[in-house]
Amino acid sequence: MSQVNLVHVTKRFGKVTAVNDLNLEIREGECFSFLGPSGCGKTTTLRMLAGFEDLDEGEVIVGNKIFSSSSKKIYVSPEKRNFAMVFQAFAVWPHLNVYNNVAFPLKHRRLSRTEISERVERALLYTSLSKVKESYPNELSGGQQQRIALARAIALNPTVMLLDEPLSNLDPKLREEMRFEIKDLQKRFGLTIVFVTHDQAEAMAISDRMLVMSEGVAQQVDTPMNIYNHPTNKFVCGFIGLSNFIPALIKDGQVITEADPEAGVITTQIPSEIKARRVTLACRPSEIDFVSEGGVRGVIKRLAYLGEIIDYRVQVGSSEIRLQKLRRRGVLQEGETCFLKFNRLHWYEEQEA
Repeated sequence: MSQVNLVHVTKRFGKVTAVNDLNLEIREGECFSFLGPSGCGKTTTLRMLAGFEDLDEGEVIVGNKIFSSSSKKIYVSPEKRNFAMVFQAFAVWPHLNVYNNVAFPLKHRRLSRTEISERVERALLYTSLSKVKESYPNELSGGQQQRIALARAIALNPTVMLLDEPLSNLDPKLREEMRFEIKDLQKRFGLTIVFVTHDQAEAMAISDRMLVMSEGVAQQVDTPMNIYNHPTNKFVCGFIGLSNFIPALIKDGQVITEADPEAGVITTQIPSEIKARRVTLACRPSEIDFVSEGGVRGVIKRLAYLGEIIDYRVQVGSSEIRLQKLRRRGVLQEGETCFLKFNRLHWYEEQEA
């Protein structure tokens, strides 16, 4: 069931269009991520949802209620949207202990003491803060401080929880732990979460669905698995996961690398929709194999040991191709000639020079 809808939403800052004609549906109870590089418009979109930024065009609809509409001159203020927001900074009050940090916005809403206590205790329990509720923020770790912000948001019983890069100030190990905790909280409370991040691993781990943005424009909306396996364009393919982009030529029903046409045939399986002579082929490092004969000839330029994985860089003419193989399958050495087989390719047509 749809809970949040953005309809032709546009936001400009002077001559810069930060978000351009965005149409989006976020379903009730899902964790939905906005993913993209810095300056792509993801945080601006979140701020429009929260009501911190007004729209230049379009509408924000939550349930059956219009929260923002440029044409209808409707604007619901942030405090009346029943959203909770968790920021990149921990945003805790240093002079209040954990319990009172979580209780503060509930007191502002003039809830009864009994209801405040019930909500706070429940939020502390499910964020593993019950044992430190009398402690002050400066006595806690960064992860515990961010849990305070999450507990405060949960206690509000929000319609939607908005998270703006909430884990970026934590160390890598703690970030990974907090991803799972946020996902557990979403499932336990049935929360609708909108999560903004530039970290693709974070978005892939936490999202039910996600939006990939670039320069204010939606590039693809889908599940993490579908976006990874079926990227809609070169930007998405390059931004999500590791990819090789191989300039290639189609000649006599065969595809050869442009960097070294004599290196061998990449493939003879050309999709029927491909009409151009010049193409760019995209392939994940895990989707390439070493073969004893046939394939594309290259030379091992360098390799790196990544635990059980060996990361190879192979020189093919003027191009470098990256592939990753399990160490137990044997190790090729720098300077060794090898042959590559491409098991899966994404095709992008190019204009003739």
